[in-house]
Amino acid sequence: MITPPTLILHHYPSSPFSEKVRLMLGYKKLPWKSVVIPMVSPKPDLISLTGGYRRTPVLQVGADIYCDTALIADVLEHVEPLPVLYPEPSKGMARTLAQWADTTLFWTSMAYNLQPRGIAQLFEHAPPEAALAFAQDRKAMSGGMSRQRPQDAAAAYRSYLRRLSDMLDDRPFLLGDMPCITDFAMYHPLWFTRVRTSVLAGVLDATPAVSEWMDRMAAIGHGAMEKFSAHEAIAVAAASTPAALLDDVFLDEHGIALGSKVQVCAETFGQEPTHGELVAATRMHYTLRRTDERAGVVHVHFPRIGYSLKVAELA
Repeated sequence: MITPPTLILHHYPSSPFSEKVRLMLGYKKLPWKSVVIPMVSPKPDLISLTGGYRRTPVLQVGADIYCDTALIADVLEHVEPLPVLYPEPSKGMARTLAQWADTTLFWTSMAYNLQPRGIAQLFEHAPPEAALAFAQDRKAMSGGMSRQRPQDAAAAYRSYLRRLSDMLDDRPFLLGDMPCITDFAMYHPLWFTRVRTSVLAGVLDATPAVSEWMDRMAAIGHGAMEKFSAHEAIAVAAASTPAALLDDVFLDEHGIALGSKVQVCAETFGQEPTHGELVAATRMHYTLRRTDERAGVVHVHFPRIGYSLKVAELA
């Protein structure tokens, strides 16, 4: 029996995208180590690993650093193929719906969740300045993104919930008898409403089938988690060598050769760049090699969808 690699998740408890990954780890019964990171910048320990990327969560496997939950899901599927996240014959639909959930549904739900009552509940046990620091941090990460007003978001959110309810008319999960990537991507924005800003969870009352589905998703749990420190995680990276790159075909859409000094950044939210040497550009992802004085040589991986690649000198 092959021992699965040590999975280190850099996250914080109230992060909705982290909940998506925590549930996938539980679904696949993969043990994992938990490094709790700050909700807002500065995040020096995380940046030692990523080189600039600071969205949450990040998955670490030795000296390989995986950014964005879309890519993290692919990594988990590779580590433990069963139960599947991308079932045949609907895997194309599952990925497409998951991408919609991680963008349109997520931003609509958060515009609704982070209205004043939601913010007040989220920070009710925190110092008064915490909510202001959060607002300033997210404004800086937004990079001029347009945001819905809570009133507009509420109407759209209710419509989306009705559509999810329709999908659950004759099945326990969104695309069948078992959860898939669509379920995990649809669940986490609603989880934030229900658990983190529960004063606003009345929006779910009109769709009891959605609430029942959420109960089934929550029952999956987070699996076997062990607390781990950022110092320990960085030491793991420093003591490790990045995994050999798969012999995937180099897909050049930019006229940028492997070995070039480049930067990768998200196209919208959280556009802080990561700089490094381009060592892979495949159909699905980019990989940058970089050296950090604490973490040593690491490979930082990004999905192609949602991220931009540029030559560093021209950025």
